[in-house]
Amino acid sequence: MAAFLLGAVLLIVQPQIVPSRLAINLKTEASSQSVQRDLLRKMPQKNDFKENIHSNGSCRHLPQTIIIGVRKGGTRALLEMLSLHPDIAAAESEVHFFDWEDHYRNGLQWYINQMPFSYPHQITVEKTPAYFTSPKVPERVYSMNQSMRLLLILRDPSERVLSDYTQVFYNHMQKHKPYPSIEQFLIKDGELNVDYKAINRSLYYIHMQNWLKYFPLDRIHIVDGDKLIKDPFPEIEKVERFLKLSPQINASNFYFNKTKGFYCLRDSGRERCLHESKGRAHPQVDTRLLEKLHEYFHEPNKKFFELVGRTFDWH
Repeated sequence: MAAFLLGAVLLIVQPQIVPSRLAINLKTEASSQSVQRDLLRKMPQKNDFKENIHSNGSCRHLPQTIIIGVRKGGTRALLEMLSLHPDIAAAESEVHFFDWEDHYRNGLQWYINQMPFSYPHQITVEKTPAYFTSPKVPERVYSMNQSMRLLLILRDPSERVLSDYTQVFYNHMQKHKPYPSIEQFLIKDGELNVDYKAINRSLYYIHMQNWLKYFPLDRIHIVDGDKLIKDPFPEIEKVERFLKLSPQINASNFYFNKTKGFYCLRDSGRERCLHESKGRAHPQVDTRLLEKLHEYFHEPNKKFFELVGRTFDWH
């Protein structure tokens, strides 16, 4: 009997073997499985449960990292580049869980069902660019996980406005629908139309203030989208460090495609580029109008720099 009891005690206190590549400190990060169980108990669920455990030992669970934006800032490029790391499991589609009411009402189990299968040593990532500018999202993310690590990729606000317009313009063209020129959106009664949604999305300091109400700055890593386009490797290195990942991505994973005019990815001998919808040429805009746009963003940009304690090479 004594031998049996001793064996049972040794079995209980035996230390758990943790994969050596797991770089996240489990004491400071939310314990994924226990937090997930607690949240699922608290929130109402619809009867759409799918089997979340795979026979190979992988499972679906809540993301530990979210790319929150910004729209037309380079979120897809960031996700694709980050996916080069073997310890990253990325959701393929934009989930829009926290900003679309119909999705949010489905509950956390629905959200989990949108995630990829991942192994215990991997970080699950999802990206939805609209999160950054949606007022309700920061509190909702915080309610789910106060320890969430957030990635925010930003570009020159003026360039982001032009990219925003370009995307909507091409979407209309593909559907053979007419769409006004960018001047018709940017100018109203002879002045810059500050009510244009694309301009509002580029007022980064306003939206950042909302996020900082819930998450400290050290939980939000800002990726320089302009630098990511010109030289992606240094920016991805910073993301690896922020996520406490082992350095696995290197300069050889990137090569410049002269035909497309931007960097593509090389992974285990396989080369891939972003979709042809990325990197489209912006419309020609009158120089004076561009100057008005740059002038308008000067003060908001200054406020943003002060808010985050760093500067960017924007107009």
